[in-house]
Amino acid sequence: MSDRKQHWEEVYKTKQLTEVSWYEPIPETSLSIIKLFRLPKNAAIIDIGGGDSLLVDYLLMLGYTNVTVLDISSKAIERAKERLGANASQVKWIVKDVIDFNPGQKYDLWHDRATFHFLINKEEQGKYLEMVHRYLGPDGYMVLSTFSEEGPEKCSGLPVQQYSENSLPNLFARYFEKIRCFTKMHITPFHTIQSFVFCSFRNKPAIS
Repeated sequence: MSDRKQHWEEVYKTKQLTEVSWYEPIPETSLSIIKLFRLPKNAAIIDIGGGDSLLVDYLLMLGYTNVTVLDISSKAIERAKERLGANASQVKWIVKDVIDFNPGQKYDLWHDRATFHFLINKEEQGKYLEMVHRYLGPDGYMVLSTFSEEGPEKCSGLPVQQYSENSLPNLFARYFEKIRCFTKMHITPFHTIQSFVFCSFRNKPAIS
Protein backbone atom coordinates (compact mmCIF):
# COMPACT_ATOMS: atom_id res chain seq x y z
CA MET A 1 0.00 0.00 0.00
CA SER A 2 1.41 3.41 -0.98
CA ASP A 3 1.94 6.07 1.67
CA ARG A 4 -0.71 8.23 0.00
CA LYS A 5 -3.30 5.46 0.00
CA GLN A 6 -2.48 4.50 3.58
CA HIS A 7 -2.91 8.11 4.67
CA TRP A 8 -6.39 8.42 3.16
CA GLU A 9 -7.55 5.03 4.37
CA GLU A 10 -6.69 6.15 7.89
CA VAL A 11 -8.53 9.46 7.43
CA TYR A 12 -11.74 7.72 6.38
CA LYS A 13 -11.42 5.10 9.11
CA THR A 14 -11.12 7.72 11.86
CA LYS A 15 -13.24 10.64 10.59
CA GLN A 16 -16.97 10.68 9.96
CA LEU A 17 -18.55 12.44 6.98
CA THR A 18 -19.23 15.65 8.90
CA GLU A 19 -15.82 15.63 10.62
CA VAL A 20 -13.71 16.47 7.57
CA SER A 21 -13.04 20.03 6.49
CA TRP A 22 -14.30 19.53 2.92
CA TYR A 23 -17.76 18.34 3.94
CA GLU A 24 -20.69 20.04 2.19
CA PRO A 25 -24.30 19.10 2.99
CA ILE A 26 -25.19 20.29 -0.51
CA PRO A 27 -22.40 20.69 -3.14
CA GLU A 28 -24.07 23.83 -4.45
CA THR A 29 -21.12 25.32 -6.34
CA SER A 30 -20.29 22.17 -8.29
CA LEU A 31 -23.94 21.51 -9.08
CA SER A 32 -24.54 25.06 -10.30
CA ILE A 33 -21.59 24.79 -12.71
CA ILE A 34 -22.60 21.34 -13.96
CA LYS A 35 -26.17 22.49 -14.63
CA LEU A 36 -24.84 25.24 -16.92
CA PHE A 37 -23.38 22.62 -19.28
CA ARG A 38 -26.86 21.21 -20.02
CA LEU A 39 -25.47 17.70 -20.37
CA PRO A 40 -27.80 14.91 -21.46
CA LYS A 41 -28.86 12.63 -18.63
CA ASN A 42 -26.82 9.76 -20.07
CA ALA A 43 -23.61 11.84 -20.17
CA ALA A 44 -20.56 10.02 -18.77
CA ILE A 45 -19.60 11.87 -15.58
CA ILE A 46 -16.67 11.06 -13.30
CA ASP A 47 -16.05 12.53 -9.85
CA ILE A 48 -12.34 12.37 -9.02
CA GLY A 49 -11.56 11.96 -5.33
CA GLY A 50 -15.29 11.84 -4.69
CA GLY A 51 -14.84 9.77 -1.56
CA ASP A 52 -18.10 9.76 0.34
CA SER A 53 -19.07 13.29 -0.70
CA LEU A 54 -22.70 13.94 -1.56
CA LEU A 55 -22.23 15.05 -5.17
CA VAL A 56 -23.07 11.59 -6.48
CA ASP A 57 -26.34 11.60 -4.48
CA TYR A 58 -27.44 14.83 -6.13
CA LEU A 59 -26.38 13.75 -9.61
CA LEU A 60 -28.56 10.67 -9.25
CA MET A 61 -31.44 12.80 -7.98
CA LEU A 62 -31.07 15.02 -11.04
CA GLY A 63 -31.49 11.96 -13.23
CA TYR A 64 -27.94 11.31 -14.45
CA THR A 65 -27.53 7.65 -15.30
CA ASN A 66 -23.82 7.23 -16.12
CA VAL A 67 -21.89 8.37 -13.04
CA THR A 68 -18.47 7.12 -11.89
CA VAL A 69 -16.83 7.90 -8.55
CA LEU A 70 -13.08 7.39 -8.15
CA ASP A 71 -11.24 7.57 -4.85
CA ILE A 72 -7.93 6.28 -3.53
CA SER A 73 -9.63 5.09 -0.34
CA SER A 74 -11.64 1.88 -0.36
CA LYS A 75 -13.10 2.92 2.99
CA ALA A 76 -14.47 6.13 1.48
CA ILE A 77 -16.10 4.21 -1.36
CA GLU A 78 -17.51 1.68 1.08
CA ARG A 79 -19.11 4.45 3.15
CA ALA A 80 -20.63 6.09 0.08
CA LYS A 81 -22.13 2.77 -1.02
CA GLU A 82 -23.61 2.19 2.42
CA ARG A 83 -25.17 5.66 2.43
CA LEU A 84 -26.73 5.24 -1.01
CA GLY A 85 -28.07 1.79 -0.29
CA ALA A 86 -29.83 0.28 -3.31
CA ASN A 87 -28.97 3.38 -5.39
CA ALA A 88 -25.27 2.48 -5.15
CA SER A 89 -25.81 -0.05 -7.94
CA GLN A 90 -26.49 2.86 -10.31
CA VAL A 91 -22.90 4.13 -9.88
CA LYS A 92 -19.58 2.78 -11.13
CA TRP A 93 -17.11 2.77 -8.22
CA ILE A 94 -13.33 2.79 -8.74
CA VAL A 95 -10.72 2.52 -5.97
CA LYS A 96 -7.56 3.98 -7.51
CA ASP A 97 -4.97 6.70 -7.12
CA VAL A 98 -5.89 9.13 -9.90
CA ILE A 99 -2.26 9.19 -11.07
CA ASP A 100 -2.52 5.47 -11.83
CA PHE A 101 -5.95 5.74 -13.46
CA ASN A 102 -6.31 4.25 -16.94
CA PRO A 103 -10.02 4.24 -17.80
CA GLY A 104 -11.38 2.20 -20.64
CA GLN A 105 -13.71 4.99 -21.78
CA LYS A 106 -14.00 8.71 -22.39
CA TYR A 107 -16.01 11.06 -20.20
CA ASP A 108 -18.22 14.03 -20.97
CA LEU A 109 -17.55 15.66 -17.61
CA TRP A 110 -14.54 15.38 -15.30
CA HIS A 111 -15.19 16.80 -11.82
CA ASP A 112 -12.44 17.26 -9.25
CA ARG A 113 -13.06 19.17 -6.06
CA ALA A 114 -9.83 19.35 -4.03
CA THR A 115 -7.90 16.35 -5.34
CA PHE A 116 -5.60 17.98 -7.89
CA HIS A 117 -4.06 20.34 -5.33
CA PHE A 118 -2.49 17.36 -3.52
CA LEU A 119 -0.32 16.74 -6.61
CA ILE A 120 2.56 19.01 -5.68
CA ASN A 121 5.30 17.89 -8.08
CA LYS A 122 5.38 18.84 -11.75
CA GLU A 123 5.66 15.27 -13.00
CA GLU A 124 2.36 14.25 -11.39
CA GLN A 125 0.71 17.50 -12.43
CA GLY A 126 1.77 16.94 -16.04
CA LYS A 127 0.55 13.36 -15.98
CA TYR A 128 -2.81 14.51 -14.65
CA LEU A 129 -3.22 17.15 -17.37
CA GLU A 130 -2.45 14.68 -20.15
CA MET A 131 -4.76 12.08 -18.62
CA VAL A 132 -7.77 14.40 -18.45
CA HIS A 133 -7.15 15.63 -21.99
CA ARG A 134 -6.93 12.04 -23.27
CA TYR A 135 -9.98 10.71 -21.46
CA LEU A 136 -12.33 13.64 -21.92
CA GLY A 137 -14.37 13.45 -25.08
CA PRO A 138 -14.12 16.16 -27.75
CA ASP A 139 -15.44 19.39 -26.21
CA GLY A 140 -15.85 17.57 -22.89
CA TYR A 141 -16.02 19.65 -19.74
CA MET A 142 -13.89 19.75 -16.62
CA VAL A 143 -14.78 21.32 -13.26
CA LEU A 144 -11.71 21.74 -11.06
CA SER A 145 -11.32 23.31 -7.65
CA THR A 146 -8.23 23.81 -5.49
CA PHE A 147 -7.23 25.88 -2.53
CA SER A 148 -6.59 29.47 -3.55
CA GLU A 149 -3.45 31.42 -2.70
CA GLU A 150 -5.33 32.66 0.38
CA GLY A 151 -6.38 29.11 1.32
CA PRO A 152 -4.69 26.57 3.59
CA GLU A 153 -1.18 25.33 2.84
CA LYS A 154 -2.07 21.86 4.12
CA CYS A 155 -5.12 19.61 4.26
CA SER A 156 -5.44 16.55 6.49
CA GLY A 157 -1.77 16.93 7.32
CA LEU A 158 -0.60 16.87 3.68
CA PRO A 159 0.92 19.80 1.78
CA VAL A 160 -1.07 21.22 -1.12
CA GLN A 161 -0.34 23.40 -4.12
CA GLN A 162 -2.27 26.67 -4.01
CA TYR A 163 -3.54 28.36 -7.17
CA SER A 164 -5.11 31.63 -8.28
CA GLU A 165 -7.81 32.44 -10.83
CA ASN A 166 -4.93 33.03 -13.27
CA SER A 167 -2.37 30.37 -12.41
CA LEU A 168 -4.79 27.43 -12.52
CA PRO A 169 -6.11 28.06 -16.05
CA ASN A 170 -2.59 28.97 -17.22
CA LEU A 171 -1.39 25.54 -16.12
CA PHE A 172 -4.14 23.84 -18.14
CA ALA A 173 -4.01 26.20 -21.13
CA ARG A 174 -2.25 23.76 -23.48
CA TYR A 175 -5.13 21.30 -23.40
CA PHE A 176 -8.14 23.23 -22.15
CA GLU A 177 -10.11 26.35 -22.95
CA LYS A 178 -11.10 28.25 -19.83
CA ILE A 179 -14.78 28.95 -19.45
CA ARG A 180 -14.79 30.67 -16.07
CA CYS A 181 -12.75 30.90 -12.87
CA PHE A 182 -13.80 32.39 -9.55
CA THR A 183 -12.95 32.29 -5.85
CA LYS A 184 -15.37 30.66 -3.42
CA MET A 185 -15.29 30.69 0.37
CA HIS A 186 -16.11 27.35 1.98
CA ILE A 187 -17.32 27.20 5.57
CA THR A 188 -16.05 24.02 7.22
CA PRO A 189 -17.98 21.99 9.82
CA PHE A 190 -15.68 23.64 12.37
CA HIS A 191 -16.90 27.11 11.32
CA THR A 192 -13.59 28.12 9.77
CA ILE A 193 -13.38 29.59 6.27
CA GLN A 194 -11.31 28.14 3.43
CA SER A 195 -10.70 29.94 0.14
CA PHE A 196 -11.07 27.84 -3.03
CA VAL A 197 -10.60 28.56 -6.72
CA PHE A 198 -13.19 26.95 -9.01
CA CYS A 199 -12.49 26.75 -12.73
CA SER A 200 -14.54 25.28 -15.54
CA PHE A 201 -12.90 24.24 -18.81
CA ARG A 202 -13.68 22.78 -22.20
CA ASN A 203 -11.36 20.19 -23.71
CA LYS A 204 -9.43 21.29 -26.81
CA PRO A 205 -9.16 19.04 -29.87
CA ALA A 206 -6.36 16.50 -29.61
CA ILE A 207 -2.97 17.76 -30.74
CA SER A 208 -1.72 15.63 -33.62
